[in-house]
Amino acid sequence: MHNFIVSISVGAVAGIIDIIPMIIQKLDRFSICSAFIHWIILGVVITYIQLPMSPWLKGLVVAEMLALPVAVLVMKDDPKSIIPIFVMSAILGVAVGVATSWFIY
Repeated sequence: MHNFIVSISVGAVAGIIDIIPMIIQKLDRFSICSAFIHWIILGVVITYIQLPMSPWLKGLVVAEMLALPVAVLVMKDDPKSIIPIFVMSAILGVAVGVATSWFIY
């Protein structure tokens, strides 16, 4: 249970970091809520997925792969938002991978 709580907590911290710029830009609350939930789920997925690679690379790969559907959806209305989506996914994915490897035993 400890590992699950840690993974959700790390995901929540990543989610808060991700939504701060969205709040500043005054994006709609559904987009903000979706991004926050996305990172909570990513915290769990990155923690428990078994890939033969280092934690930072695992976080990067999983976060970028799971950002693809979001990018496709956003591309329809706002194509210039794709770059920030992938950049934040890369940075936060690496951070989640590293953080969960530190706290999970």
